[in-house]
Amino acid sequence: NIFTQQPSYFSDLDETLPTVLQVFNNILHKCGLQCEGASAEPQKLEEKVNVTPGNMPLQELKDIALFLCDTCTTLWAFLDVFPLACQTFQKHDFCYRLASFYELAIPELESAIKKRRYEDNSVFADLWRRISHSRKKMIEAFHILINQVCLQPILE
Repeated sequence: NIFTQQPSYFSDLDETLPTVLQVFNNILHKCGLQCEGASAEPQKLEEKVNVTPGNMPLQELKDIALFLCDTCTTLWAFLDVFPLACQTFQKHDFCYRLASFYELAIPELESAIKKRRYEDNSVFADLWRRISHSRKKMIEAFHILINQVCLQPILE
């Protein structure tokens, strides 16, 4: 694999991970949710966010579901084919950040998708399929991380 051919890619991965974490923070921000320790900057008073997944425009909810689905699938695929990257992910508290994101975002998004009224039921089915797939891939990525960072060292 490319990481064994070019070991400096590990430092590239290390520098890239804050950007990956920022993707999750951006989704939380768009949903009007705040992640503990997600932002070092204070929120401006006039920036009071009243948007939630339940009241945002349908197109914005669709965009978030698509973006989250793509992000989670890519993250899982990367860790699945290259589990040695897990150590680098863990240096950035990725398990904690992923679990926090999951706990804040997934129930809100699922609830918003279920409660919304749709003109076309296929839109509901597509959104539900994407959020379910995102949830599944987040859990699978978390399992890979836990297995590589916690369980494998005990077994070796």
